[in-house]
Amino acid sequence: MPAPDVSIHPSFFLPKAAQGEYRCGDIADLHQFTATWSQGDRTRTFLKVQDGCDYSCSFCTIPLARGQSRSETVARAVERARALGAEGVREIVLTGINLGDFGIAPGPRSAVGAPARVETFLDLIQALDQIPEGLRFRISSIEPNLLHPEIVEFVAGSRRFVPHFHIPLQSGSDQILGLMKRRYRRSLYADRVSLIRQCMPDAAIGVDLIVGFPGESQTDFEESYRFVQALPVDYLHVFPYSERDNTLAVSLPNPVNPGERMNRSRQLQGLSVKKRRALHERSVGQTRPVLFELADQNGEMHGFSDNYVKVSAVFDPDIAGTIINVTLGQPDANGVSTGTLHGVGVADTGGPPDGQPAKARAALLLHNASRNDAQALRTTLYQNISG
Repeated sequence: MPAPDVSIHPSFFLPKAAQGEYRCGDIADLHQFTATWSQGDRTRTFLKVQDGCDYSCSFCTIPLARGQSRSETVARAVERARALGAEGVREIVLTGINLGDFGIAPGPRSAVGAPARVETFLDLIQALDQIPEGLRFRISSIEPNLLHPEIVEFVAGSRRFVPHFHIPLQSGSDQILGLMKRRYRRSLYADRVSLIRQCMPDAAIGVDLIVGFPGESQTDFEESYRFVQALPVDYLHVFPYSERDNTLAVSLPNPVNPGERMNRSRQLQGLSVKKRRALHERSVGQTRPVLFELADQNGEMHGFSDNYVKVSAVFDPDIAGTIINVTLGQPDANGVSTGTLHGVGVADTGGPPDGQPAKARAALLLHNASRNDAQALRTTLYQNISG
């Protein structure tokens, strides 16, 4: 029997809700794509360009909740990115449920055959790279089997896409990857990480991991730990396995008790702390483009470099909300770097190109300068430029 199509006015739930309606029905009948983007931070925005998933990982309920894979078009994504740039956004993070699967057209699918793929993720990033506005782009989580070498090589040569990849691994044991019904094995994952390091030695690489998956023995976990420990990656997002109804994983034998799941999680989280600190320490002395946020946090402003190093500086309203080159210093106990700031308005992922105006090459202020000192430096700078 087909699911009913019910229309419910929002005032039924929320007396002050905006006018509109909620529609309920079979998730299999959901074919359209609706673009969304965040609006809370005027400097950095998350732009959804893909939704749904055609994969059937044994631990995941997303296909049941979000439907089949479908995407925005390249043309509309570029149009939206341009509009966000015009509103003052300086960094757009591309997001999706299965982002690398971008390019499947919305609409009902035929009963047989592959879905209609009309564009690719490579098409999308190549088009976005041509936007002339002062924007930079960051790729959110992307499956290793969909992170094709052409994508890595393109990002390596881009002036708009930052050198940062977040690649789900879930387990460093091929046996557990098989039980999870993942579409790759650890050799492919290692190949992708190696390629990124060859093309972009200073790129940040993040990893998702699930620990305590049913059937994960102590030997499996130790194999996974050693694999991740040896990988040249920079931080880990670790999740203890959690049972989900309507998934294959809940029926698998040999579940791991919750206490052991947390123990394994703590071990990998400790490894993540070491890897993240190593990223910060090897970045010392490098000059990287940093986007500072608009918020004044007790006289300081924070931002992230292109390769995901968190940076702190004395708050300055003329610098907040801009991308500026920073020579990174030593990280503090919380892993936040300080440094020397150079040149306002540099929107490339690399340094300022030859011929950059004097304003973008001159030193504006040091991290330990007072606000008065910063103002004096700015006054001197503008006098020098205008002279």
